[in-house]
Amino acid sequence: MLVGSRYRAPALAERAALITGASSGIGLAIARALGEDGYALTVSARRPEKLEGAAAELREAGLEPEVVPANMAKEEDIASLVAAHRDKHGRLDVLVNNAGVGIGAAIEGYETKPLDMQLDVNLRAVIIATREAAPMLKEAGAEHGKALIVNTASIAGKSGQAWVSVYSATKAGVVGFSQAMQKELGASGVQVTALCPGFVDTPMTEWVREQVPPAEMIRPEDIAEAVRFLLRTSPNCAVPEIVFTRPGETIDSSP
Repeated sequence: MLVGSRYRAPALAERAALITGASSGIGLAIARALGEDGYALTVSARRPEKLEGAAAELREAGLEPEVVPANMAKEEDIASLVAAHRDKHGRLDVLVNNAGVGIGAAIEGYETKPLDMQLDVNLRAVIIATREAAPMLKEAGAEHGKALIVNTASIAGKSGQAWVSVYSATKAGVVGFSQAMQKELGASGVQVTALCPGFVDTPMTEWVREQVPPAEMIRPEDIAEAVRFLLRTSPNCAVPEIVFTRPGETIDSSP
């Protein structure tokens, strides 16, 4: 129940979530939180062996995830992932577009292959997954008014950062796409939120650990708790984005 409100969140039984990039870090933390809250899970990532290790952790916690490896740079993999979720669970209440890749370099001489990879995984995949999942999400929204799409962007999508210009551009695109989808799908009971964290203690931030020690970084569980918050608000409360910073940090102060 929300403090100071008569609104009560609906029972979570018979709810289902699909999480990409779920083999570690933010995606795994969100999967664990949603599983603990009663959601049936489909988890996905590109590397089958790493994904299976994450699934084993979830099983040790008493959860039973559906495991579907997928390369988010491939349209057919994304479509197959959503179809596998539908075949297993029959519904989709939460889509978490979390898979992402960051490759830093100066723009002069920047190679096309890593450029295309980031565009494909960080932005194109979010759009395709949303397209494929929209019918199920709209069905859930019509049922209970609170289907949710969570798109993992970045603080770099709010203020572009040197040396990660392509990553910054893709994440800014995720923010813009999230805003557009809220306008397009909101009337169908589907809410869309872009998550924009600073440095989170995950494998993706190993490159900056000499500047920002892991003990000072945002925790993956902080992001997972934000998703819980979004699901516990009423259908009347839409949250376009959440920005996460470390104490004393601003959007423009990240290295």
